Amino acid sequence: MKLRPVSLGYIPLVDAAPLIVAAEMGFAAEEGLDLSLSAAPSWSALRDMLRIGRLDAAHMLSPVPVAGALGLGGANGGLSAVSVLSINGNVIGVSRELAARIRGGGHDFAFNDAKSAGLALIAAADKPLRIGVPFPFSMHAELVFYWLTALGLPAPENLTVRTVPPALMGEAIRAGEIDAFCVGEPWGSQAVETGVGELLLPCSAIWAFAPEKVLAVRDAWVEAEPTVVHALIRAIWRANRWLGDPSSRILAAELLARPKWLNLPAELLDRALCGKLVITPSGEMRSVPDLIEFHRGAANFPWRSQAEWIASRLARRVGLDPDQAAERARSTFRSDIYRAAMATTSTDLPGASAKLEGALAEDTAVASRAGRLILPRDAFFDGQIFEPLLK
Repeated sequence: MKLRPVSLGYIPLVDAAPLIVAAEMGFAAEEGLDLSLSAAPSWSALRDMLRIGRLDAAHMLSPVPVAGALGLGGANGGLSAVSVLSINGNVIGVSRELAARIRGGGHDFAFNDAKSAGLALIAAADKPLRIGVPFPFSMHAELVFYWLTALGLPAPENLTVRTVPPALMGEAIRAGEIDAFCVGEPWGSQAVETGVGELLLPCSAIWAFAPEKVLAVRDAWVEAEPTVVHALIRAIWRANRWLGDPSSRILAAELLARPKWLNLPAELLDRALCGKLVITPSGEMRSVPDLIEFHRGAANFPWRSQAEWIASRLARRVGLDPDQAAERARSTFRSDIYRAAMATTSTDLPGASAKLEGALAEDTAVASRAGRLILPRDAFFDGQIFEPLLK
């Protein structure tokens, strides 16, 4: 059988694993696809390559299609998220100097209390806090702003968020350009390994079930090649399911470590996959079972309420009306396309395409196609609940 070529772009991160696994483990071939993967130097370059048609699809920050729908970042829409690739996976780190001040103030780096960690960070900052994030329109930026402003640190008076490529976060700390960072693994752990930083908090402590990366496509490609798009969604879903099996983690780490992919030690990558992080250069460790999720609890379903939450947060930051922004952006998370692609599989799909975000304090059974779907805890650290316009 002749395979249909599909070009995919990615940034070298642990959460690019579904694309890499789909290509390497044969899941794409099972769906009749021949995936060609290429690494991009930055999120803006990856977005633009996708937008102009140099790529068919891409591993993308979840807020990028939403920002485009709102006309932010010099873009005018045209991109959609047809599935979610990963939940969470980011960490917040600080310079060694700032870590020493935080510890001196009595904080124990418990790694599970976002309020305590945030207040300790604010108290230890002796000047406006400079935090590096990989892109202005990213879950990193939204969670940092949400977290610290909720705790009383105003931006931009006392909080400056700067864009730094993921692989350069450690160097930016070393050069004194930033005081802290929020980045996807393995680059937080790499900053610890090189002795320039310490990890303060996993972002899952801020929002327990945040959509981190999505499979982004051009709307025009969806219209022109719906069968190929459906096959790609299924192939990557198979990869996500494989990654979600704990028995796959050792092989996954070894696969990602190869020079053609992340070109980093497998042991470093395994930390994120297993949720066992070394948080200091001296070897202090923390266990985070929910550090990154690839499959469990309808993790790959593109909830329209997630798009609405992102849009409402972006709108508040740039001075747009939050409800109008949510209205414009909710259709960028294409639950309709995902449902069509997965209709021929046995996966259990939720009965609705939007939900209250942050409402689940514990794992909860919900209405679904097969009646066996359990959604994981998705609470925000401050107890807020987001009610979408579309239910």
